[in-house]
Amino acid sequence: MSGRGFDPLRIEVFAQLFSALAEEMGAALERSAFSPNIVERRDFSCAVFDSNGRMIGQAAHLPVHLGSQPRSVEAVIKRYGGTLEPGDAVLLNDPFAGGTHLPDLTLVTPVFLRRAGRADGPQLFVCSRAHHADIGGPYPGSMGPAEDIHSEGLRLPPIHLVRAGEIDTAVLDLVLANARVPDERRGDLLAQVAAGRRGVLSAERLAQDHGVSAVLAAAADQIEWTRRLAAAAIEALPDGRVRQADALELPDGSSVPIVLELEVAGPRLCFDFSASGDAVAAPFNAPRPVAEAAVFYGLRLLLPEGTPTNAGVVADVELVTRPGSVVDARYPAAVAAGNVETSQRLVDVILQALGQLLPERVPACSAGTMSNLSFGSGRGAAHAFTHYETHAGGIGAGPGGPGASGMHGHMTNTRNTPVEAAERALPVRLLGLDLRRGSGGAGRHVGGDGILKRLQFREPTRVGWLGTRAASGPPGARDGAAGEPGSARVRERAGGRARRLPGGASVELPAGGVLEIRTPGGGGYGRPRA
Repeated sequence: MSGRGFDPLRIEVFAQLFSALAEEMGAALERSAFSPNIVERRDFSCAVFDSNGRMIGQAAHLPVHLGSQPRSVEAVIKRYGGTLEPGDAVLLNDPFAGGTHLPDLTLVTPVFLRRAGRADGPQLFVCSRAHHADIGGPYPGSMGPAEDIHSEGLRLPPIHLVRAGEIDTAVLDLVLANARVPDERRGDLLAQVAAGRRGVLSAERLAQDHGVSAVLAAAADQIEWTRRLAAAAIEALPDGRVRQADALELPDGSSVPIVLELEVAGPRLCFDFSASGDAVAAPFNAPRPVAEAAVFYGLRLLLPEGTPTNAGVVADVELVTRPGSVVDARYPAAVAAGNVETSQRLVDVILQALGQLLPERVPACSAGTMSNLSFGSGRGAAHAFTHYETHAGGIGAGPGGPGASGMHGHMTNTRNTPVEAAERALPVRLLGLDLRRGSGGAGRHVGGDGILKRLQFREPTRVGWLGTRAASGPPGARDGAAGEPGSARVRERAGGRARRLPGGASVELPAGGVLEIRTPGGGGYGRPRA
């Protein structure tokens, strides 16, 4: 930062400009994509980064995507360095080389603001991450009960999808050859290319309006301003060391611990997850970028409203993980649910730990699961189809009032799949969708309710289910009661005998088969009044 100090108006203006750039990318992606998961549920995220891979602005998209995206940009910089050219775009999804889980395809596009082009290197990067409804592997939706990464689909290290503005058809063909519905994958991938081009054009417009030097200086100032606000929030925390543990349910009925030791010492804040359990032979392992995203999100919640969201949030924060653990997975661990389930449990543990330091500010736990459903054409289906969606649950109550009902909370920020869109695009019927009245935990303030959803499949379908918080519900806070746990059940036909699915399952259902989903309620806050 220069010695001239900060201009608050300038900070605010550029914070809005950088976030608007990312929002424009998201709008281009949403309007160009093919799959209901991206078009309707908006399961994607966009952000802008400086030349070193530091985030300088993001759209209001998914925390688990955004907090881990810097590692994707860093992986591209590390692999390609100064060889990137204007018009390039690099694709990746490898969880062990900048990705999170395989269905999340990330496209990183360099931005050259100076005419010197390659010789000067990119001044910015724009990045989109979209969850694709299928990326190969034995399970439709690529979210099945795998025991290692090789059973989860196609793994891509950073590789050029676009060179000098032209699609590399060999790379595109490679991806499509592994997809069950290649036309849909092609449409979604090209939508990401369009989003990257929109980001480049918006960044160039910023440079034309304000000058390259002013834009880059504003980017650095954004990060420094946020870093100072984060430092002030850390300083306001009471010094001390607290320990908080929770458990992640596994399909075999066992569990793996998620343990956090949180230490505050003046300006120092350390999140230590090294006591968490070892990686497991199930898809619930999380690569370290997922833990980084959870820490980013948890700390961002403490910052003043209006704080620019960028790399400054965690600039002075220490994160300790143990390589090979369930929160710092190493090859060849399976990771499909680490991004969606383990991330939620990490947030639960972080907020519970912060609740020990700030009991009057932190709410009870929310649903704590994304209740992931993936399905696709089964044996004998008339045509190929795949779909993926997460489900809303109850939000934890807080000191200010009850929790919201039927909401996507914490690390997910998606929408539900509209009935009309699902029934038009897929061979399914929605038999019912309602709140689970009374599923929120009791307390002075009551937790939000989960949902009850019933689907019937009109063709033979392979169904995948990944969910947690089925053995015990989300904990309350300040003597509030836990919310009701969730569950998933299937029936071979309407009115038939129900069979409960474990938290990681893949089952074949005939035409007419029914799936019933119950999502957890949120925890209650405070002792219930008599």
